[in-house]
Amino acid sequence: MSAVAWTRLAVIAAFVALVEALCRTGTIKPLTLIPPSAMAVALAGMLQRSDVRADLAFTALNVAIAVAISIAGGFAIGVLLHRFGRVRRVVAPLLAASYAVPMFVFYPLMVVLFGLNRWSLIAIGVLIGIVGMIVNTIDGLDRIPRVYRKAAAMQRMDPLSATFLVLLPAAAPHLVTGVKLAVTYSITGVIAGEFILSVAGLGRHISLAYNDLDNASMYGLLLLLLLATTTVNVTIHAWEGRMHRMWGRA
Repeated sequence: MSAVAWTRLAVIAAFVALVEALCRTGTIKPLTLIPPSAMAVALAGMLQRSDVRADLAFTALNVAIAVAISIAGGFAIGVLLHRFGRVRRVVAPLLAASYAVPMFVFYPLMVVLFGLNRWSLIAIGVLIGIVGMIVNTIDGLDRIPRVYRKAAAMQRMDPLSATFLVLLPAAAPHLVTGVKLAVTYSITGVIAGEFILSVAGLGRHISLAYNDLDNASMYGLLLLLLLATTTVNVTIHAWEGRMHRMWGRA
């Protein structure tokens, strides 16, 4: 690993050790926060329970579907908006304004449309996650140097070959950024939706633990979410950095 990665790990380890010490000495009260080691022990115990594993599977499937739709749908819409300039000029201000709108206000509407089930959670995840993919797809296609298009024309490539062999690889760094945003926001949307109103899922389980003052269960599941989302984001971030470095050298 690089020096930056080791430094990042050292900072995280120092922070965890500090929180552990503050909790163990009573500086931070147990009703406020439990030690990270206690969180890990609670998580290990909870993963042995069938109801927790069922909630984990429910949330994981919801997130996977929301992420897949956000990435595929966002990419397709971004390509179409880039292709049709007039439609893009109409839609672009709405995309920009969507960042200022709390999408969770539409959750009751999703429940009415899809019912009190996983599809309303998936819908809110897609609604939040798809915008980042659309915007970065458009941005990536806009930034393709004109010489690439000329090279494809000189090679007499058909539109489909030029798209997949020249244009999309050139836009890849921005597309990966869109994937990162789609994944992050979709996870946020699904989990937060489970907090608000859901029949199952990790968000609902955490919400019930919070209402019952069950800090061990609540922080154990929060630790699970933190580890899972951090692993996914670090992986995508490394992929994104590699793509930008590769095209930067090119």
